[in-house]
Amino acid sequence: MNGFLIRMAASSRKRIALAAEREPLEALRRRALDAPLPPPLRNGHAFELIAEYKRRSPALGRLAPANDAHRDRVLAYARGGAAAVSVLTERSQFDGSLEALAECAASLAPLLVPVLRKDFIVDAYQLHEARAAGAGGALLIARMLSDDALAELIACARELSLFVLLECFDAADIARAAAHADGKAVLLGVNCRDLETLAVDPSRLADLAPLLPAGSHSVAESGLVTPEDCASAARAGYRLALVGGALMTASDPEATVRRMLEAGRAAT
Repeated sequence: MNGFLIRMAASSRKRIALAAEREPLEALRRRALDAPLPPPLRNGHAFELIAEYKRRSPALGRLAPANDAHRDRVLAYARGGAAAVSVLTERSQFDGSLEALAECAASLAPLLVPVLRKDFIVDAYQLHEARAAGAGGALLIARMLSDDALAELIACARELSLFVLLECFDAADIARAAAHADGKAVLLGVNCRDLETLAVDPSRLADLAPLLPAGSHSVAESGLVTPEDCASAARAGYRLALVGGALMTASDPEATVRRMLEAGRAAT
């Protein structure tokens, strides 16, 4: 695990400790299980898109002001055909919050579009927070977690009716994650961004695609900016693409989602 992930894991544990002082896990668990079931992940086409909402990122800087109308943007994603919306909840590097996640989930639920909690998740407490806020899925980063922790968090996600995006960066990550791939319940993501340098290596998507388990629902992550990028990912065998920065800076995010989907589906 590199320095950035170590720092983010430590930050997560601090946030969990503070949150647990306000609401112990037992109380949070009751609230999570009492929350309405989230919409399931839609995956009826050969290629789908997870559209991301993030106000800021270490790689791209400021993407939206603190008072940005996030509900308007995520509704535009849904109208464009996004199968799910990823919402960053990490505050220090991404200006995210659980409150924004909950607001996005409430807006998208009538459209049957689930929300994915994207954060640096190291403990089941964070999965319960996600479910209580209305999320239908959560990101897990394979190299942040031991084999035992990974298995425990995936089991917890299943119990909470959350799908998992299990993120990998290299062949070693994929080898560990492959055992957990399970159709739409556990998606395998390949992130082509180097978290130390923040540089994107698009060739990583094509290079690692042959290592993904046959039949898995794989997700291409980072560096997808144009419809042709989505088409390339689809040709490499990815079933979904997660797109953030390009959609956050798009003047017409609905049309941009639609064009990316059309290109990806035409390439399959």
